Amino acid sequence: MHDIEVSQVGSRRERNAFIKFPWRIYQNDPAWVPPLIIERKAFLDRARHPFYEHGDAALFLARRNGEIVGRIMASDDPNYNSLHRSSVGCFGLFDCVDDVDLARVLFEAAADWLRQKGRSEIMGPIDYSTNYVCGLLIDGFEHSPTLLTAHNPPYYARLIEACGFAKEKDWYAWWFADFPEPMERLRKMAKARGGKHRVAIQPIDLKDLAEESRRLRAVFNQAWKNNWGFVPFTEAEAEHMAKEMKPVLDPKMTLIAKIDNEPVGFVICVPDINVALHKINGRLMPFGLIKLLYYRTKIRTVRFVALGVVEKYRRTRIAEMLVLHVMEEGVKRGFTGELSMTLEDNFMINRFLEAIGAARYKTYRIFKKAVGE
Repeated sequence: MHDIEVSQVGSRRERNAFIKFPWRIYQNDPAWVPPLIIERKAFLDRARHPFYEHGDAALFLARRNGEIVGRIMASDDPNYNSLHRSSVGCFGLFDCVDDVDLARVLFEAAADWLRQKGRSEIMGPIDYSTNYVCGLLIDGFEHSPTLLTAHNPPYYARLIEACGFAKEKDWYAWWFADFPEPMERLRKMAKARGGKHRVAIQPIDLKDLAEESRRLRAVFNQAWKNNWGFVPFTEAEAEHMAKEMKPVLDPKMTLIAKIDNEPVGFVICVPDINVALHKINGRLMPFGLIKLLYYRTKIRTVRFVALGVVEKYRRTRIAEMLVLHVMEEGVKRGFTGELSMTLEDNFMINRFLEAIGAARYKTYRIFKKAVGE
């Protein structure tokens, strides 16, 4: 390992090299979707991204004989640790060639940084927190990632486990091959459950996105509070996410459920813009924007990004109604799509998805170990 050098990213040039390194790893992977370079720069911008208002992160590059052969991010979220009374940091944005010694050096660099923050455990892959892209793909490699989901080579799990990590939690992705049949099942379920509450289903108001993001944040923070890995969205993070998502949000497929004018649930379903991003190799200029706009009109897949109902109303028909509304709109447009990600032990939602005809087609894993190991 004497020929491997790991250094913390400290300049804009190194940050750009960090962002562009995955092109080497995935150059022969037809399923990979190159990220937008401009978006990656914004995501890692300490002055712009709201995570840095309460958390911290560091980027590391590994070189062998001067050539970049790996990268990793270490992040520390005091909000998470305060909520869970834990002492854990995260690794994310992990990419490297198939070399256990190299992976070990990268993880040691991330663990050393977290140890200096006073953390005793490290888990991941998690990019900042579970509110962003997280999880290592461990099956379904032949399928391209949908918007805001991870993709990686199969050998990453072997490298991570060889470095002493063990499974912490799995997440599932589900595919709807056809909407009409699940719609009929949903209608029957919603009718059977009935409900004494008068529920209003309303499209999101893009003209008042700031206020809508506050409503969604309030429901999200209530609905997810008992889930593994939960960390509440701060107001700044929710507003930032809403602005980032605005170009792909469709009011007819992003809905809020209200009872007595109080938000109690929501569903966010967006066109899978990755279908278009696949065609432009990470760049909008000089012709990427034209290609992006063209291929966007060809998108016939969607991703259910989030579905949440506050605990008090989970055994009503609200979840069924929200999904049904989206599916009805999807049928009009000829869509199929993915719902992700659900926790392996969220038996209620997993059984619900199986009951309406969704098929589990991908698994993502979070790994964990002590930083001293």
